[in-house]
Amino acid sequence: MELGLVGLGKMGGNMRERIRRAGHTVVGYDRNPDVADVDSLKALVDTLAAPRVVWVMVPAGAATASTIDELADLLSPGDVVVDGGNSRWTDDIAHGKKLGEKGIGFVDCGVSGGVWGLQNGYALMCGGAEADVAKVQPVFDALKPEGDFGFVHAGKIGAGHFAKMVHNGIEYAMMQAFAEGWELLEASDEVTDVREVFRSWQEGTVIKSWLLDLAVRALDDDEHLDKLKGYAQDSGEGRWTVEAAIDLAVPLPAITASLFARFASRQDDSPSMKMVAALRNQFGGHAVESK
Repeated sequence: MELGLVGLGKMGGNMRERIRRAGHTVVGYDRNPDVADVDSLKALVDTLAAPRVVWVMVPAGAATASTIDELADLLSPGDVVVDGGNSRWTDDIAHGKKLGEKGIGFVDCGVSGGVWGLQNGYALMCGGAEADVAKVQPVFDALKPEGDFGFVHAGKIGAGHFAKMVHNGIEYAMMQAFAEGWELLEASDEVTDVREVFRSWQEGTVIKSWLLDLAVRALDDDEHLDKLKGYAQDSGEGRWTVEAAIDLAVPLPAITASLFARFASRQDDSPSMKMVAALRNQFGGHAVESK
């Protein structure tokens, strides 16, 4: 089939290549003319035969909204727009309504796989009407990993990004658990080869996983992570997961704690710990450290 792909960065560029390797035609547009196949969204739409499928892989928020708004004026009834970025699921509902008023289908798709997707395939979680998903199915089949798993039609519009949001929340907690375990091992006088302990867990344990494999790769590159600063950003999905849990009254203690741990990583001198130190000094005369 033919596909229009908007956004050819690290993810989008590799996705274009994987889809082409599966025998499909991809017409790509990016603001960087060095990687684009056409020079505008209009040219992209004009190149594709109807009914068209246009996949949007640009940053969530304003960039995605403006792209979809422009496509709404360029596409025709029966065409389908796929948002494969990390949009918030509530935005999907608004985009689906806007496009639906013009007879244009909308599918939201959470995509996981990162820089390894070209080689290993991408896990895909999509939401939308059955008929619209069916129009995109050949591309989903090209992008997903080999085998029976890696793709799900999770439900109606918004379901794909909601599922991806929860996936990323779980990822936060899993990474935090590996990080805390590593720090405890490093602090131990008894354990003299932390990297090889991590490596030994890669087979025969209940925590064997791709994340564990990546942790071992990182330790192979920098055994004690001396080259890195203890600072970790958070993406929108972690915050949105916690917010959704509050809205739905679902307890998420591990995921919430892992999000707050990232906030703590940005503090060189914790304000809250200053108050804890001051209180310990006040009620117990415990020593405090001055700058």
